[in-house]
Amino acid sequence: MPGRAEEVDVAARGKDRQTREQRERARAYRARVELHERQGRRRRRDNLVGLAVGLIVIAGAIGVQTAYFVAGPGAPEPTPSSTETPATPAPTGTPAPQPSESTTP
Repeated sequence: MPGRAEEVDVAARGKDRQTREQRERARAYRARVELHERQGRRRRRDNLVGLAVGLIVIAGAIGVQTAYFVAGPGAPEPTPSSTETPATPAPTGTPAPQPSESTTP
């Protein structure tokens, strides 16, 4: 016949299992919370890195295009400045010969 000591031992084992399960649940919860916080920090860091890289790429593209169109082959060729040049030569003292009508066929 089981005695009082055995009943206490069985109850203690039941409490042991219960406290062990509680400790395990608490440990798993802390691990999930820590993982969630780590993921949040990582996402924030990744977003900042992505933003910085994107800004650098945009600034580089603007710089390259500016250099290309200011100094590179995309630069407009300079046009000669317009100077006052007469379209026809200035008349000299003698007039130019005028074509005459010829009688030959």
